[in-house]
Amino acid sequence: MVRKALLAALVAVCLVIPAMAQSVGDYLDVYIVTVKPDKQADFDVLARKIADANRKYSGDRWIAMESVYGENNVFVFVSTRATYADIDASMGSFMGAMTKAYGKDAAHKMLTDWNNYIVGGRSEFRKRRWDLSRKAPMDPADYAKMIGESRVLRTTAVHVKPGKIAEFEAEMKEVKDAAEKAENTHTVLVSQVLEGGKGTTFYFSSLRPGMGGFDNNPAGRDILGEEGYKKFLQTSSETVEGTESMLLRYSAELSSPPEPVVAAAPDFWNPKPVMAAKAAKPKPKSTMEPAAQKQKQ
Repeated sequence: MVRKALLAALVAVCLVIPAMAQSVGDYLDVYIVTVKPDKQADFDVLARKIADANRKYSGDRWIAMESVYGENNVFVFVSTRATYADIDASMGSFMGAMTKAYGKDAAHKMLTDWNNYIVGGRSEFRKRRWDLSRKAPMDPADYAKMIGESRVLRTTAVHVKPGKIAEFEAEMKEVKDAAEKAENTHTVLVSQVLEGGKGTTFYFSSLRPGMGGFDNNPAGRDILGEEGYKKFLQTSSETVEGTESMLLRYSAELSSPPEPVVAAAPDFWNPKPVMAAKAAKPKPKSTMEPAAQKQKQ
């Protein structure tokens, strides 16, 4: 009986993960740029205009973040994709929205200005690793709610040594099992770079509603126990080349988020559009004569 119950639970999880991937996108299309310090204000205005156009004219969808800790002046734009074919479709939607909003020539000029405002950038296409993610929402509505209510994100890039992927993944699955059994652990979303990276890189990302959400989190030793933590450190030293971490803050003004994310926190995700802002009308000149002029008359 117990064996049948465990088998049924395993089948249920295997069915949920593909459905989840289909609903929220199995891939992450990530664009990372470093902005020139003296062009920060110009970049912000331009990025807001681009986001406004895509919001208004059903263009591409993305979540924008700005670095708080890590390399300065870094912005990250993350879109979800269901397939590789969605890359071409999203580019068409993006340019279509830009053209409708500003016209073809103006849209191309804006993209040229964008390149002039940044030091450089890179794009990565990542696959979600639900099998390594911890306490990930299995319902698309819950996933959108988690994203919509988050305001900061900590992400760690882990570069795995050649030929050590299997050992690394096996250890991460043990960490996942231990973390999901603990009551005081949080969601960690894992993805793996497929395109645009060097070597094998995994990203481990934690979302919080504010900076205070990173206080009083359980340490690795607390989750794994003394022996498990020693094994984790040993495996990491054998399989990991290095790590990089960043702490980023969500930017609603620079985002063109999916509707379910907006619905989770509409006050935050619906900033005042730049496109709709009208220039203040000059005050009409007063027709009343100054008192000094009246006295002269």
